Amino acid sequence: MLNIMSLKKKKVEGEASGPRRPKTTAAQIRLQKDLADMDKLPGTMTLSFPDPDDVFNFNLKISPDEGFYSGGSFLFTFKINTNYPHEPPKVMCTQKIYHPNIDLEGNVCLNILREDWKPVLNINSILVGLQYLFLEPNADDPLNKDAAEVLRSNRRAFEQNVFRSMRGGTVDGVVFADVQTRR
Repeated sequence: MLNIMSLKKKKVEGEASGPRRPKTTAAQIRLQKDLADMDKLPGTMTLSFPDPDDVFNFNLKISPDEGFYSGGSFLFTFKINTNYPHEPPKVMCTQKIYHPNIDLEGNVCLNILREDWKPVLNINSILVGLQYLFLEPNADDPLNKDAAEVLRSNRRAFEQNVFRSMRGGTVDGVVFADVQTRR
């Protein structure tokens, strides 16, 4: 007959005999796989980990080489919760940017970060989506409605506003930081 009390006692003794290692969560395993599976990033993107032991929080720098935002450098923070991949990461732009899909507080409007997120998507999908926002801003799904309206009505004025904002200028009373990498 199985003695449950002796099994419990052995379990407690075994736990006391060595240091406890934190369990690896499903989110950690999936995230590590996502990061390992990413092919070499294009030269326009750089990932960095402020704390190398914390894969749940990292930064992405995008430096577009074409489009309206060419020559700029934009930093995003990624915060991934323990329900990943069932919930999307929280992605924020760390600086003010004149962009129809990024508001002045840094919130990003990318459908796969909201209603179109599915667990089969991965970090690489988000990186591609963010890069695409710099190549083709979407005036039809804006967070910055003023920038979207200018993009829809006058692309040349939009381009001038982007250029001015990236050089640290003012657009519609909002002062932007200089984000240019090339002068």
